[in-house]
Amino acid sequence: MTSTLLVTGGTGTLGRIVTPLLRDAGCDVRVLSRRGHESGDGIEFVTGDLATGEGIDAAVDGTETVVHCAGSAKGDEDKTRNLVQAAAAVGVQHLVYISVVGAERIPVISGVDRAMFGYFASKRAAERIVADSGLPWTTLRATQFHDLILTTARQMAKMPVIPAPSGVRFQPIDAGEVATRLVELSLGKPSGFVPDIAGPRVYEMKELLRSYLRAAHRNRLIMPVRLPGKAARAVRAGANLAPEHAVGHRTWEDFLAERLR
Repeated sequence: MTSTLLVTGGTGTLGRIVTPLLRDAGCDVRVLSRRGHESGDGIEFVTGDLATGEGIDAAVDGTETVVHCAGSAKGDEDKTRNLVQAAAAVGVQHLVYISVVGAERIPVISGVDRAMFGYFASKRAAERIVADSGLPWTTLRATQFHDLILTTARQMAKMPVIPAPSGVRFQPIDAGEVATRLVELSLGKPSGFVPDIAGPRVYEMKELLRSYLRAAHRNRLIMPVRLPGKAARAVRAGANLAPEHAVGHRTWEDFLAERLR
């Protein structure tokens, strides 16, 4: 007998990899999306909005496991609360959430902190909602995806001089490797917080930018800029890194070579 799983954010960077993996594992997969998509190839699409709550009750109805991949720069806690309320009402047996390494270690207190690192605070608030939901749950924290670093680098390279935060390091990981781990967790028993997952190497921001510029055959001046605030201080101290969990194999260089070839 197959089980029905709902994936939120199933068309995003992570969700679009998770969804076919779950289908191939023999699950009946339902994807919640704000925009309409035609169901097919063993995947059912339903329309709903986590921000407003519209369509969520119908989306979770009949599901045993919810894999919450939907994420944004802000408002994750409100979306997660709406999802949790709907999931609890139908007795979902396993809520799986993807968060970010450092969510519990980066203090987001001032307006300056929130402007630059509000994403971490939003993820931490969503973590608490999941943990306090009364539902059986699993939360996996991952470092930044290669895709996000690439998007950031492309945006920054539009400027003639790139301001690179000094002392800030990242440990980017391949989204496919995170997806594989998330599927394993989704098919297993609820486990609470599980060990973090991180990429194979730690890079300074200027290293990531220089690698991108070389791969894209572009020339830009990189200027170091020191970010203010307690959150930035925590990041400079490595709060967003997990070197002890460097389980990823695909490097930033591998990713660029394939994506920009």
